[in-house]
Amino acid sequence: QVQLVESGGGSVQSGGSLRLSCAASRYTYSTYYMAWFRQAPGKEREGVAVIGRDGFRIYADSVKGRFTVSQDNAKNTLYLQMNSLKPEDTAMYYCAARHSVYSGDSVNLLQTYVYSSWGQGTQVTVSS
Repeated sequence: QVQLVESGGGSVQSGGSLRLSCAASRYTYSTYYMAWFRQAPGKEREGVAVIGRDGFRIYADSVKGRFTVSQDNAKNTLYLQMNSLKPEDTAMYYCAARHSVYSGDSVNLLQTYVYSSWGQGTQVTVSS
């Protein structure tokens, strides 16, 4: 099992930027997709961004054009660059990994059930 540890969260004003990191305990050839999710108080966990090991990316509509997901395989680290932050981006952010091929509709890669490894989360708070 791969251990995932998020960092980089914090408090920022509306319009600001943050970069989240997710360090994996080891590289695994069986990691096919990595993703960022977020969960605000009283709401369900929602997918934010996904990256495949071939570079494929998919984003939630609410963050397109503002967030960028990337990975550094040499460092076993996943990133989420968040720009033009809004108060509605306030949430706990989690990274997740899938360790097998996914043959379903790519839009489902933003669903929690697709992933088996999860980090503990990092809090992002955006004030107006």
